[in-house]
Amino acid sequence: MIDWFAWVQIGVAVAAGLFCLILGFMGRRPSDFSVGALAIVEVLLLAQLVVAIVAPFVGNAAAGSLLEFYTYLVAAILIPVGVTAFALFERSRWSTVVLGVGALAIAVMLARMQIIWTVPIG
Repeated sequence: MIDWFAWVQIGVAVAAGLFCLILGFMGRRPSDFSVGALAIVEVLLLAQLVVAIVAPFVGNAAAGSLLEFYTYLVAAILIPVGVTAFALFERSRWSTVVLGVGALAIAVMLARMQIIWTVPIG
């Protein structure tokens, strides 16, 4: 993982999560803005997948468990897809809140992935 890129992803995921939570608690239904915020998070996660595949070949190997890292990454990639599908099927204010919670969960997962990549085992 590239350190600065991981922190940018965490910042974007937190911003998207807070944005969606605020919209949801204001009573707004899912819109292009709230779903678009999760789309940006998803694009960054797909870029992280490419970085995670290429990084070991250029000398940036993971210090922790690769299985655990890729499990977090695949789960994080699936979260925006799942919460967006839910938001589009159940179009209520709570769907927007679910989008926000999904983005905040991704931020936590990204922080954990950064720890797994940089902190040696044992």
